[in-house]
Amino acid sequence: MLHDGAPLAEAEVVIILLHGRGGSGKDMLGLGRELATNRPKVALLAPQAAGGTWYPQRFLEPLAQNEPYLTSALGVVAETIDEALAGHIARERILLVGFSQGGCLALEFAVRHPHRYGAVVGLSGAVIGPPGQKRDLTGSLRGTPVFLGCGDMDPHIPVASVRESAALFRQLEAEVVERIYPQMPHTVNDDEISIVADLVARVS
Repeated sequence: MLHDGAPLAEAEVVIILLHGRGGSGKDMLGLGRELATNRPKVALLAPQAAGGTWYPQRFLEPLAQNEPYLTSALGVVAETIDEALAGHIARERILLVGFSQGGCLALEFAVRHPHRYGAVVGLSGAVIGPPGQKRDLTGSLRGTPVFLGCGDMDPHIPVASVRESAALFRQLEAEVVERIYPQMPHTVNDDEISIVADLVARVS
């Protein structure tokens, strides 16, 4: 687990940053610093997947194809949230932010564990599983801002999956903003950074 920004004992907000396949927590800390520029006292927590991969197969495969790795990865997210809670940070001041495979993981965790979070952000990500997968949705994300950003030329994340994920979060009563960027490949753009930085600044 990598830490940056304010110590948990002094933090008002925590951003949990989940890296993509082949990425690292260190990479995500750089993004986290950009997201925290408009807000003082932000703690950044960036867990690291073993071998740089949270689960082995594509996110569109049946869930069983990514086990037991997916369950383990979701457990890492839960442990990171527990670390923030133990530092006396309320759940509504915790933001889950992930890119690519980490974005899929952040979104999947929030769907399975709906609470009022500071925000849930999937950058070039979507909820894990094949299209049309049936889910027994329980609980509510009411009051939680959810941002989904992706390019329409992304070779890894189909636009249809992003839209299906947005629909799931609306069913869970989240405040969903979805942005599909023309001609954008698998990356993060300045507009996304600005939107998420504003979410960080608005956590109260």
